[in-house]
Amino acid sequence: MNAFDPAALECLAALADAGSFERAAQQLAITQSAVSQRLRTLETGLGRLLVVRSRPLRLTEPGKVLLRYARQMQAMRADLARELGAGLLQVERLPIAVNADSLATWVLPALDPVVRDGQRAGYGLELVVDDQDFTHQSLREGAVLGCVSTVAEPLRGCSVTSLGCMRYVAVASPDFSSQFMPQGLDRSNFARLPWLVFNRKDDMASAWVEQAFGVAEARLVERHVPSTEAHARAAAMAWGLAVMPEQMAAPCLANGSLQAVHAGVYVEVRLHWHQWRLLGTEATPPDAAPPLRASALDRIGRALAEGARTALRPPG
Repeated sequence: MNAFDPAALECLAALADAGSFERAAQQLAITQSAVSQRLRTLETGLGRLLVVRSRPLRLTEPGKVLLRYARQMQAMRADLARELGAGLLQVERLPIAVNADSLATWVLPALDPVVRDGQRAGYGLELVVDDQDFTHQSLREGAVLGCVSTVAEPLRGCSVTSLGCMRYVAVASPDFSSQFMPQGLDRSNFARLPWLVFNRKDDMASAWVEQAFGVAEARLVERHVPSTEAHARAAAMAWGLAVMPEQMAAPCLANGSLQAVHAGVYVEVRLHWHQWRLLGTEATPPDAAPPLRASALDRIGRALAEGARTALRPPG
């Protein structure tokens, strides 16, 4: 077995996905000892430790470099499956990372044609959710082949395309407003009222407060609701103030379950699509004319760029 044996690289990818030797063996339908042997051969051939045997296990920096290579091999097999016919090869995963707000608003409609084609052509799209400021790290580590991110600079070996801006607005239910801020929201009370946030990575409420009142890194009373859809429900139930995408807020504002707070204040988040240039191919930017046989990853990028043109605000 050479240092870059496809079976060994597939084993490394399975370990990264599963987080343990046992689950990786189940995923690959081989024994756990076979997983260990393939990894050991790969590490011996390279003279590098690739996996830290912890719970869950984690990849070393050399392991992450090889994982990127393994992901690209999977994507190329997916393209081969599409050209030869879905029944000829196993379905390959095509993982991409997106932020939860994009997933809840514009990403699914944008990717629908790609997914429908994938069901016929033999590749499986996998959406990995993280904060838009952190999806780029998944790309860097090789966990995904592409990502929607706030980062503008591409990694070496990657292409990047500007998608547009998501606008975030502040809202509250009529009951919450009348009970807790009858005179409105201002510098005297924003720090005493509860704010709905997605998780500890979510700083959108703080960014909005800085825009509205000029207070940087404000310390807020936070209530964590780790779901974009649940944010709107929790806000309508008077759990607290919420800063959410205007696409999510629009129906609630229209039916009166939510009210705008300082309607002229908003935060715009500029999004970009990053993808690895697959081995042996030249990835074309999503806004270029499509080649006759675009890779599956290129088709995903084009679909996202097209969906963003109609769903997001133009940059600037």
